[in-house]
Amino acid sequence: MPPAAYVTRFAPSPTGFLHLGHAFSAFEAFEHARAHDGRFLLRIEDIDQGRRRPRFETALLEDLDWLGLAWESPVRRQSEHLQQYESALGRLITRNVVYRCFRTRREIMEAIASAPHGGLGEPLYVGDPDELSEDEIAARVAAGETFAWRLSSRACADLFADRPLVFEEALSATAGLGTHRVRFEEIGDPVLARKDAGTSYHLACVHDDALQGVTHITRGEDLFASTPLHRLLQALLDLPTPVYRHHTLILGADGKRLSKRNGAPALRDLRAAGETPQQIRERLCLNSSKD
Repeated sequence: MPPAAYVTRFAPSPTGFLHLGHAFSAFEAFEHARAHDGRFLLRIEDIDQGRRRPRFETALLEDLDWLGLAWESPVRRQSEHLQQYESALGRLITRNVVYRCFRTRREIMEAIASAPHGGLGEPLYVGDPDELSEDEIAARVAAGETFAWRLSSRACADLFADRPLVFEEALSATAGLGTHRVRFEEIGDPVLARKDAGTSYHLACVHDDALQGVTHITRGEDLFASTPLHRLLQALLDLPTPVYRHHTLILGADGKRLSKRNGAPALRDLRAAGETPQQIRERLCLNSSKD
């Protein structure tokens, strides 16, 4: 049986209860897969050991089922595949495009105080991979010092100097594709792993999308800024590049995007108050764009 031409996914983190914004994103991915006779996958991105909770995973599965969404089994849980992400990091280490950064959070903040903001929406930190000798690095590692593995944007720029990297973005649900070019100066040196955390969201996400054969990624526009970095990681790891579509966000009454942090009403609370899945759909249609 040939692989489906359209495979998309919804990938929540079990760090809180799902709200309307999550429902909208899940519906978008699910409906597009169904419209293209494709596949819809559910992935649990639970690598944040400090914030993930089993009760949140149980709740999100119940919420998605209540909304009427259906996904393939088994569900992939990232916490069960940490060795795969460490292997991917090892490939980047072999390519000499990552380096150990021993700077403290305070030192990083001081270094980027006057730095320009990049595509990820934060001030960029660009370090010096050659700041420490191999002997100095070995000594600090042996001493048990904390460090982060950072991607070197300078090394990547040199590596792809003669090969522009681009990714395709669906301009809307029905329109054609637009092409975006990766600009290394807007990526900086992001953290891909830490001594006590073998992977980051970016590395695990890119790895899993390729492993699961995802061809189309539908997600909120707040994640558009991460896409150039994801495209770069795909190139470094020789992975295919999906087509992206970043939908508009669901906003609250205050005009701010819904989030767990700002107390957005949970789907489970709306359900307890008597709302039905159809009412949730109607509410999202009224509060979302028509693209």
